[in-house]
Amino acid sequence: MYLCRLMKEISEDKGHTEYIAPSGRGEHSGTSGSSTFNVVKRSKAERIIMGIDPGTNLLGYGVLKVCGKKAEMVAMGVIDLRKVKDVYLKLGRIYERINSLIASFLPDELSIESQFYGNNPQSMLKLGRAQGVAIAAAINKDVPIHEYAPLKIKMAITGNGRASKEQVAAMLQRYLCISNDTLLPYLDATDALAAAYCHFIESYCKVYEASGTGRSTFTVSGSLSDTPGIRHSTKWSDFVKNNPERVGLHPATNKKAKCTI
Repeated sequence: MYLCRLMKEISEDKGHTEYIAPSGRGEHSGTSGSSTFNVVKRSKAERIIMGIDPGTNLLGYGVLKVCGKKAEMVAMGVIDLRKVKDVYLKLGRIYERINSLIASFLPDELSIESQFYGNNPQSMLKLGRAQGVAIAAAINKDVPIHEYAPLKIKMAITGNGRASKEQVAAMLQRYLCISNDTLLPYLDATDALAAAYCHFIESYCKVYEASGTGRSTFTVSGSLSDTPGIRHSTKWSDFVKNNPERVGLHPATNKKAKCTI
């Protein structure tokens, strides 16, 4: 298990707040826009997957470094745009920050949560705009884009398509050895990390199945099992059984998690 330092970055000239939790392994200092990051050092065999959880109030991002069958968290954060009142300025800030993040982490692929059908058309419109701007930023940097429905992401992480944000965050803690001190006040960051991890699973499955070696499996350590056909338990029911006190609560604070589109 490794610890990540938590920074609350306030960009006064831009008027938004950013919560950042970068890891402390294998990186060197660098800057991205108004925020300071640890830029990833990697070998040719490694690839970087960036996940995005779009939103015009809170936008989450997460970065994974993948080497073979192993994945580790590089950074995750939340861009808080609630103080920015003009909707078009919000979209401009999103485009600017995604461009800066891509320039810092140099992702090989971007995984983004697709839109879901809800009862509020206005919320859907806002979400779609944020998603479109993030996709446009990735296209501008020639980064391949992959979209995953929320149900598919939750299913990949927890085995339950109707899992809560808290359940997704708790399972990611197990897979990627994320400490409670690393988790941010908002779960949009872990949602973004889940999108990246979902693509990690999906992309490896395709390679694994194409090789004819059997069904791909993954373990709770963040790596895929070397033994075909043997699947380690990743069921939410097993996690609940082993951690009854953490069900329905934010893994870090044991309080109801905040969620704002």
